[in-house]
Amino acid sequence: MTANQTKQRLGLLSLVVSVVLVLAKFYAYRLTHSQAVLTDALESIINVATSGFALYSLYLASLPKDENHPYGHGKIEYLSIGFEGALIFVAGAFILVSAGRSFWHPHPVARPDWGVALLAATAIINLVVGLVLVRSGKRLSSVALVGDGQHLYIDALTSIVSAGALVLVHFTGIVRFDAGAALLLGGFILVNGYRITRRAVSGLMDETDTAVVAAVIAELQAHRKPCWIDVHNLRVQRYGANLHIDCHIQMPYYLSLEEVHTELHAIETLIGARFAVEIEMFVHADPCTFRACSLCQMPECPVRQHPFERQVVWELSNAVRNERHTLE
Repeated sequence: MTANQTKQRLGLLSLVVSVVLVLAKFYAYRLTHSQAVLTDALESIINVATSGFALYSLYLASLPKDENHPYGHGKIEYLSIGFEGALIFVAGAFILVSAGRSFWHPHPVARPDWGVALLAATAIINLVVGLVLVRSGKRLSSVALVGDGQHLYIDALTSIVSAGALVLVHFTGIVRFDAGAALLLGGFILVNGYRITRRAVSGLMDETDTAVVAAVIAELQAHRKPCWIDVHNLRVQRYGANLHIDCHIQMPYYLSLEEVHTELHAIETLIGARFAVEIEMFVHADPCTFRACSLCQMPECPVRQHPFERQVVWELSNAVRNERHTLE
């Protein structure tokens, strides 16, 4: 089974589970008439919509590059989690308004024992499925699966809080615990919706993934050759599971075109072996100048004008800058 097929099957699993659990939660609300349970059920409707969109986005992301999408279709996954975040935010706002009304005008809660049992079962299922999605999403570098799994974690938490509210109402007789829990959940859902939307916008705007950039730089530093005099202007863009990386490498100006090509191919192979996803890497070769002699380690260089002084260690703070390194 290919990675794309695995992603789509996991997306389908999430959709089926979401549909079953939202039906169970609305049945729990029918039994209890609890505002907290209604809040949980309404939030779970978002699960169904977002799981369906996530499944469709996983299908689109698996499509090959074409003339209109030369970098592939992977960024649809960020649109998927953005859609999810926006729906969660709207649901949180609606829940806050509804829970506020119930807090000032509380109504009795019926059959809390059945409600607790059903919510506990849905929480366990959401935790298990969410764990599978998050772990698989990280392994397959799928932000859509990770986002869907994290949403299921949150759904499990809302079920636990809702069940706790029913227990408190049952043992204390204070009905406002039910609406109070709904208010708490509404605020939590609202904040979470904002965070998910913020993450999607970051991906769509090509915000730097510091961890990936640092890993690329560390790999180049660990395997650097004397003819790789300098690395700068290193950038990484993520397209779904795939990475597009480009950078500038300064090399001795007297190397032949064939020698430069060999070194650039070695760099691309090195970085490609570091990540378990498809890598598209563009390396631009810059000819050296005599200002680079003091940091160049080329043995028996025929054109050296200054002795080697020390190596510039490539790290996140200097390799991403669009300027050649010197000791001056």
